Amino acid sequence: MLNKPNCRFCSSESLYSFADLGLTPMANSYVKEVDKHKGETFYPLHAYVCGNCFLVQLDKYESAEEIFSDYAYFSSFSESWLSHAKKYSDKVIERFDLSLTSHVIEIASNDGYLLQFFKGRNMPILGIEPAANVAKVANEKGINTRVDFFGRQLAQELSDSGYGADLLVANNVIAHVPDLHDFVEGMKILLNPEGLLTVEFPHLMRLMENNQFDTIYHEHFSYFSFSTLREIFAAKELTIFDVEELTTHGGSLRVYVCHNDADKYGISEAVTKMLELEREHGLNKIETYHNFAEQVRETKRDILSFLVSLKESGKIIVGYGAPAKGNTLLNYCGISSDFLDYTVDRSPYKQGTLLPGTRIPVYHPDKIAETKPDYIFITPWNIKDEIIEQMQYVKEWGAKFVVPIPKIEVI
Repeated sequence: MLNKPNCRFCSSESLYSFADLGLTPMANSYVKEVDKHKGETFYPLHAYVCGNCFLVQLDKYESAEEIFSDYAYFSSFSESWLSHAKKYSDKVIERFDLSLTSHVIEIASNDGYLLQFFKGRNMPILGIEPAANVAKVANEKGINTRVDFFGRQLAQELSDSGYGADLLVANNVIAHVPDLHDFVEGMKILLNPEGLLTVEFPHLMRLMENNQFDTIYHEHFSYFSFSTLREIFAAKELTIFDVEELTTHGGSLRVYVCHNDADKYGISEAVTKMLELEREHGLNKIETYHNFAEQVRETKRDILSFLVSLKESGKIIVGYGAPAKGNTLLNYCGISSDFLDYTVDRSPYKQGTLLPGTRIPVYHPDKIAETKPDYIFITPWNIKDEIIEQMQYVKEWGAKFVVPIPKIEVI
């Protein structure tokens, strides 16, 4: 047991080491060309697990305001994510008989990637997005978006102004929240009495099973099992009545949540099955979490050995993508421009920058056709199929793709 702050959910003092990834800068702190001669701040990237509630968590080194007020991630640049959002909107509207009078509110609505599909159905919508630069894009597309951080105070203000959610959506945001109590209480306030809340998040069980250590970075304060998240909602008198496994982000869960006294939702068998699945994987035993650290070290050794062998053979390797997860992987493994000549990304907001820590330059994807590398190292492995399909032309000169997680794969 380590001398660390108390658990951010249950306040237990029993926090144990889960994964120590050394020192890294903030994963989304891309370096502008004019700042390339300036230093960067590196922080310990050390995840801990609570021995009481099994919440995996990081220390907070920067406030949410400092991290998220200006953000480099725009959801609409991923075609597969847009498709995922469209399928979700169609499904939830049909399953829960949402109508033209059903109010849809999304927390961390990004650039309107999801709400646009509800707007297209003429349903009343509201997005809440803390990053002003991202919210600006959403508002320019006609997606009504408020620039603010979500919590009790904002939820009460919106409620007092007449807002209430028949459908409240929180996709891949709860991990970014330093104050879980404030955030979940806010969702309870904003959710109408018979309203539906859906939450998507990367599943801790899959993270551990597939060595997805690169999804650990400072912008993610917490990592959830289904069992732990169920406890968190239950503490605020909210009930998870259904759960689905998703393929997104290397294995995610979508939970369906309602107020405890909402009568129209029955508890699905999937809830019981998911609790049992996590018990079978040992997520209720601290030893399971201890074993993860060695898996991470082994994965690092395998990645480095592979890249060293390629470079010794005179091969040219470049990266594809500049995601936050990639910056964790590259910094932890010590992979910089001595291994990857450069990386590319479809987002114009990242092009022309340098990756934090490693200082690998980021270019437009057209750079690959110009330089014809031998290997393309895919850091956003969660959308590898989309990337490989887009980049089929590299086979003209015999280039191959490298996917590092869960283990080295050459395609």
